[in-house]
Amino acid sequence: MINHIWGLLANPGREWRNIDREKESITNLYARHVLLMALIPVVSAFIGTTQIGWHLGGEAYKVAVPTAAALGIVFYILMLIGVAIMGNVIHWMSDSFASRPSRRRCIVFAGYVATPLFIAGIALLYPKAWLLLIVGLIALAYSARLLYVGMPAFLRIPVNEGLTISGGTLAIGVLVLELLLALTVALWGLGFNDYAVSWSLFR
Repeated sequence: MINHIWGLLANPGREWRNIDREKESITNLYARHVLLMALIPVVSAFIGTTQIGWHLGGEAYKVAVPTAAALGIVFYILMLIGVAIMGNVIHWMSDSFASRPSRRRCIVFAGYVATPLFIAGIALLYPKAWLLLIVGLIALAYSARLLYVGMPAFLRIPVNEGLTISGGTLAIGVLVLELLLALTVALWGLGFNDYAVSWSLFR
């Protein structure tokens, strides 16, 4: 798993071909990659919100440990479901192409494309809105690169055809990410003593 992470960050074209040769199943993808990588934002958010707190208006608002643990589980499950949803979206969008990849291949692809976003979850150790926005945008940009490079290298969709899918997938991915972030902020907000605090994140 670690080799794939470094390879995707350093040389995505070559690493996509390495992943392709493994013929990885969806079960193995989750067991060896997604289940572990999704822990990064969950654990980081748990530590950040219980020990440091959301920084809003110069004040830090912390979440109670039991509440943070329960919300962390919900956050974790949502991310696991999100990978499967994006894989199915890619499979659906590639339906019209002659080189249509299998559903398995599309979900594996989505799992690895999400790698930069999982890693970016480390920023939740210090949950400050501007920091999360900057780190999130950088991670999203690198995920877009993995998406573009992986279309021909892993999904075997020609570059000219892959541009359409890449653009559509990225747009849907951004929407899914925004929904997850909004839901996460709302859920974490339930753990604050002041319920109005969660809404101030959107001001």
